[in-house]
Amino acid sequence: MIRSGDAALHVRDEGPRDGPVVLFANSLGTDLRVFDALVAQLPPDLRIVRYDKRGHGLSDLTPGPYTIDMLSDDAIAICETLDLRNVTFVGLSIGGLIAQSFAIKRPDLTQALVLMDTAAKIGTAESWGERIAALSEGGIAAISDGILPRWFSPAFLGSPEASQWRNMLERTTLEGYIACCHALAAADLTEGSTQIACPAMAIAGALDGSTPPELVAETAKLCHATFHIVDDAGHLPCVEKPEAVAALITDFLEKTRHD
Repeated sequence: MIRSGDAALHVRDEGPRDGPVVLFANSLGTDLRVFDALVAQLPPDLRIVRYDKRGHGLSDLTPGPYTIDMLSDDAIAICETLDLRNVTFVGLSIGGLIAQSFAIKRPDLTQALVLMDTAAKIGTAESWGERIAALSEGGIAAISDGILPRWFSPAFLGSPEASQWRNMLERTTLEGYIACCHALAAADLTEGSTQIACPAMAIAGALDGSTPPELVAETAKLCHATFHIVDDAGHLPCVEKPEAVAALITDFLEKTRHD
């Protein structure tokens, strides 16, 4: 557990201490296990650091609302505590906004960015307000039937494995989920992302119903990132197609090591 302000954050730090650092930030309604299958496919010489953002997983639930700035400060605190430098930050969905904010504020810590199924701005204040209202009335279970088809392809949704992701989503603390919804409602990094100068790669699942490929592509242009589509995957390609995503990240890491 690593302290950041008023929160203790659950962190998993694996791999050689002197290996290239890859930091992962999870999506809304998941925890660090969302990257399990992907991490298993990455080169063994990497230092892999994952954490549960506040309000999720085993990290503290602190009073909301949250902001992307607050959440990126958490990532900075992890890096400072562990003395991480030259970080490649892999951010999924809201984790991608956290990664962008991190790179804007601390370019001295940032080696490269991998922006997965994310954008500089996701949704509108109105759309997030509607989700918050639905959550306040019926809890996460009331909206999960609408979320899962955005997360996954029809084929994956029909498999037994999909149940664990429904369980993870529905067992997320309601207060933490809503606090992060407030962060998403207020976040617009469109201008700031044009300031990102480090190498960047953007990835989108072809069937993503939350951040469609065209939205991810727009953000890729802002920060001059290369852009890749993962076929037959929804909003969480690291779950559905870990081999394909790992191949893209491994190639990107190899290229940016020599920049």
